[in-house]
Amino acid sequence: MLIAGFPAGAWGTNCYLVAPAAGEECVIIDPGHQAAQGVEEALKKHRLKPVAVVLTHGHIDHVASVVPVCGAHDVPAWIHPEDRYMMSDPEKALGRSIGMPLMGELTVGEPDDVKELADGSRLELAGLELSVAHAPGHTKGSVTFRMPETADIPSVFFSGDLLFAGSIGRTDLPGGDMAEMLDSLARVCLPLDDSTVVLSGHGPQTTIGQERATNPYLRQVAAGGQGAGTSTPPRRGM
Repeated sequence: MLIAGFPAGAWGTNCYLVAPAAGEECVIIDPGHQAAQGVEEALKKHRLKPVAVVLTHGHIDHVASVVPVCGAHDVPAWIHPEDRYMMSDPEKALGRSIGMPLMGELTVGEPDDVKELADGSRLELAGLELSVAHAPGHTKGSVTFRMPETADIPSVFFSGDLLFAGSIGRTDLPGGDMAEMLDSLARVCLPLDDSTVVLSGHGPQTTIGQERATNPYLRQVAAGGQGAGTSTPPRRGM
């Protein structure tokens, strides 16, 4: 298994290229702000051929390079239908107060081929199997992708902005909802094995076991929604 990841753009959003091995087909996860060059460098370095872009949610820091990446390789982009509008109208997703100086620097829109994700579906792409879980809270259309455990590697969980090392995604932007976030953490994250590797939308990798033991938000939902208190770390993501 090959997973090549790098932080991109002003928000340091993690973009991942996933393939069975070097020299094979791959899936690109969350090519965000200023990610196109890094994607091309990783494709060349590992001799990969992309077959699809898959998106954990629609915020501009995760989708800003979808159009150039999909266009350059003639591949589709997969996104949950509740976040699809964000590709064409990122300001609405963030609240109009963000203003034009930021958005005016970006080219937005949909690629030629957009496919919609559904909760519980399994994508079979590039010789990989990705299980999709709808996980609202950060946005209405947030999803996660999980790859099954094999004899060689533990399960890998691409959490987007649902779960970070030590924190979770923010819920104060349009479409965010703390109650939905806590429900998604309980429903999607808690059942996973402790050995599951978590590759999130921002920050370093972690494991479900580490977050179950130390992440105050995951500990809160494990305890039935009680006791996060006021000392929890700030929620992250755009």
